[in-house]
Amino acid sequence: MSTGTSDTEALLSGDPAIYARALAAAEGYLARARASVARIVGEAGRDGLDRHQFAAHALAWTATYVAALRQLEGWRERLDAEGKLGECEQLIVQAVFGEYLAQLKGGIALSQGEIARAADMGLDDSALAAFDDSDITRLIARGNAIAVRRRIAELVAEGHYGDWALGDETLELVRDQFRRVADDLVAPHANDWHRNNDLIPDHVLAALAELGVFGLTAPEELGGLGMGKIALAVVTEELSRGYLGVGSLPTRSEIACELIGAHGTEDQKARFLPGIASGKIIPTAVFTEPNTGSDLGSLRTRAVRDGNVWRVTGQKTWITHGARSDLMTLLVRTNADEAGWKGLSMFLAVKPRGTDDDPFPAPGMSGTEIEVLGYRGMREFEISFDGFEVAADNLLGGREGEGFKQLMATFESARIQTGARAVGVAQNALELAVAYANDRKQFGRPIAAFDRIAGKIGWMAAEVMAARQLTFFAARQKDSGRRCDMEAGMAKLLAARVAWSCADNGVQVHGGNGYAVEFPASRLLADARILNIFEGAAEIQAHVIARSLLSGSN
Repeated sequence: MSTGTSDTEALLSGDPAIYARALAAAEGYLARARASVARIVGEAGRDGLDRHQFAAHALAWTATYVAALRQLEGWRERLDAEGKLGECEQLIVQAVFGEYLAQLKGGIALSQGEIARAADMGLDDSALAAFDDSDITRLIARGNAIAVRRRIAELVAEGHYGDWALGDETLELVRDQFRRVADDLVAPHANDWHRNNDLIPDHVLAALAELGVFGLTAPEELGGLGMGKIALAVVTEELSRGYLGVGSLPTRSEIACELIGAHGTEDQKARFLPGIASGKIIPTAVFTEPNTGSDLGSLRTRAVRDGNVWRVTGQKTWITHGARSDLMTLLVRTNADEAGWKGLSMFLAVKPRGTDDDPFPAPGMSGTEIEVLGYRGMREFEISFDGFEVAADNLLGGREGEGFKQLMATFESARIQTGARAVGVAQNALELAVAYANDRKQFGRPIAAFDRIAGKIGWMAAEVMAARQLTFFAARQKDSGRRCDMEAGMAKLLAARVAWSCADNGVQVHGGNGYAVEFPASRLLADARILNIFEGAAEIQAHVIARSLLSGSN
């Protein structure tokens, strides 16, 4: 097939069944790695997973790569069956298979400076023999060659980023609608909001509320749209492509709706869900404390019953939208004698909405803003409670000691949405890089004509699609009612790294201008960095995935 590449054909000829064989080889390698790490961890006793964390996390990344390949192959097959498999899509599959197989064989970067190889999981060279098939060897050697990446870059410059294969007309319409919202209402103002540390304007929140964003998955009978997590992923990606802050506006509403919908009393559902779904009630999530991070079982903020109220005392931190919110989903310790997570309870704590002059007007509550590099538009706060009152009938579900379990049930959705947020940021970085590289001229031609620029853009486009398809898969798993903590973790793990890689490459494509605050590329670098930290840092995600793999729960 001619691709327009003069020095070599970018698209490898041959039977597309090579991808099925390559996937089988990767699956076989993963099975051996899983058995080997299980043995290593098992021999170390009760704390084996912690003692052999590097090996376990190498396994998690191996499984994530294999899952991404599996979803890309499924994406290719669906498009082929629908007659929509074009040159761009074929090259994306080829590039990702070539690159990920090469890394599975030679070493996966867990982060900068941390390369995990087969030996780190207790494997010898025999485990890599499956990759020695002649066609797979050729795919590894040439699948992601510079000619391939250059051709993908040419195609995306023409607007061919790859068909999402949503397979649903409603989802297509939703995507198109929110793409217009992001392009018209969000993107033109995002850099000013970021640079000025402005709150996202009320008229933007009102427009999103009118479109049903804050009740997207809430039940229709309680004011929501009753759509699935796949719709949430689509909406979140498009809004995050405009600005991460706007794409993150539904996050706390989604958490609150899921907590109340699954665990609230009928009275709590009736009092709170319609307001949240309509956007009249802005919730915030109040979980983290200064010295706990991901160790929620160590929370110390306490609530003591006093007649018809609970009085809350303690400190919380990294509270997004803390001042502007009307409702806190508040995780505190109600049983001081019960250590760990069993003594924790969740409250639906009503508070007055703050202003710039008086951010926390409620008695028994004060706070200070945490200045951050990126992820602006809602602002972050540290909040102190000193006898703050919560009505007794706002204990979630009316049951003490259930808070941690109630919160854990929301993690799958939160991580799927974070995967979608990350894909949106990555796509934005890609689009900005494409536009700049084709407009910027050096030595008499656009810099997109140079291999090192085209190669970056081509790989960005390929890996963004891999992260997108993995995120969509996790969303569909959730919508089907299946447990998907591992799949959600994989989506978040890969997409967050892809966002950072794309943002970093986007700055590099812009050169010095990428480091200038007036160019959005610099904002994306600051925004992308948080995605590997919140909703469970990359290391936590890898640990969750490894535990799931080794327990056999997925």
